[in-house]
Amino acid sequence: MRRSEFTELADHVFGPALARAYARDLVLEDLGGMTAEQALEHGRPVRSVWTALCDAMEVPESDRWEIPPAQRAH
Repeated sequence: MRRSEFTELADHVFGPALARAYARDLVLEDLGGMTAEQALEHGRPVRSVWTALCDAMEVPESDRWEIPPAQRAH
């Protein structure tokens, strides 16, 4: 998973404004008390950061990985 995919999925799941706020401000215990942005900056695997964010926000597994083609950015 690339960081651009993380951003695209986060925008889809949470909406752009909330996605940025969650990545910047939400402290994630699964990431050792770092935010998603901090974890990514420290080189944590993007997929594990995405999973930790989704777990913290209780995003169902079925909503985490797929953006319908009609809703994808071009």
